[in-house]
Order: sequence, then C-alpha cells, then structure tokens
Amino acid sequence: MTLDEALAELAALEDPKVRAANEKRGDDHGMNLSRLRALAKRIKTDQALARELWATGETPARLLALLVCAPAQFTADELDGMLRETQPPKVNDWFVNYVVKKSPLGEELRQRWMDDADDSVAGAAWTLTAVRVAKQPDGLDLDALLDEIHRDMKDASPRKQWAMNETLAQIGIRHPHLRDRALDIGTELQVLADYPTAPGCTSPFAPIWIGEMVRRQG
Repeated sequence: MTLDEALAELAALEDPKVRAANEKRGDDHGMNLSRLRALAKRIKTDQALARELWATGETPARLLALLVCAPAQFTADELDGMLRETQPPKVNDWFVNYVVKKSPLGEELRQRWMDDADDSVAGAAWTLTAVRVAKQPDGLDLDALLDEIHRDMKDASPRKQWAMNETLAQIGIRHPHLRDRALDIGTELQVLADYPTAPGCTSPFAPIWIGEMVRRQG
C-alpha cells in the first residue's frame, strides 16, 4: 500500500463523534481503533510505509505506523527522537508498548532515559523498568528503586507516576521479601487510590493490585 492510499483509508475511518470523545482525553484523532487495527492487518508489516506515515506528524497516520512497523529495525537514536514526539496519550502508549517493549534495544534505552528531564521520556524508562522487574530482575537494585519511588512518585507527572506505580506493584507482586515495603509505600502515598475502576477489573492502586495478584498466584 502506498502512503497516499493509506492516508485515504485513514480519512475514510474518521468519525467526528469518536474524535469528540477522544479529544476529551487529549487524543487528536477520530479513529475507531478496531477498524484501524483491521487496516493494519491488511497492510501487514511494512517498515518503509511506517516511516512515511510517521513523518506526516498526524496522529492517525502515526498510530497506523506503530501497528505496521518493525520495531527491531529502528536505531536507538531513532526511537529516542520518536518518543519525544509522542505527545498524544494514545501515540505515547502504543509507541512504548508496541515498539519500545519489542525492541532489542530496550535495556539500552531504559538506562538512557531513566533520568531524562522530559517526564514522558522518563515515564517510558519506568515502564521498561516495570517489565524488567517482572521478567529479568537480576542486576536491578530493587531497594534503590523503592527509595526513588517513595521519594518521587507522589509528585510525578501522570505518565511517569503511572509507570512508577506499575514498577512498585511489580516489585510487590514478584519479590516477596520486598512485598511489605512496597505495600507500605503504596499505602502511605495513596497514588491512584481513587482511580475509577470498572467492575471486574483490578484497581491500579498498588496495595490492591499487589494483594489481588498475590491471591491469584495462590
């Protein structure tokens, strides 16, 4: 599919009602995401097209780019530059989860981004840290991470706060010897304690999240 053909398909998916709802959440697009995913499935992986779509700077095109790209084909510098352009929440979320998490450069980028002054960038580093806590914790100083979370999470920006909270929860879930400390930090800070949670879903409030996941582990 050419760039012009892809943009025409995206234009046909635009729904003013969806856009109005999305704009309330800070997202500047009117895409039904199920239909967008169906379009991506038809295109399949196309790195050249993904680069062209991203270069438009338009949110619908960038969302499609993130679905059809090949994460391993981006360099660390390319991923760094792209992340700094992901201001719309959905673009940031998909970029981190669909591209950065799948990149073989994830650990290099995690370390590169951890102390970045841009909270969206630092938030991505904390998301990668949460993944590593859960899957490959060897070499991480978990006590130091808890120290930093305790000190900074309460006043962090929403994206960074969410990712730090996820790291806190993963430490409590996956590392029993630190569970009580993680629970104490979550209880003290009360971050996301009032987050609206749909029936049947687990609250992101760390003490509840940790407790529920430990219960499921039996």
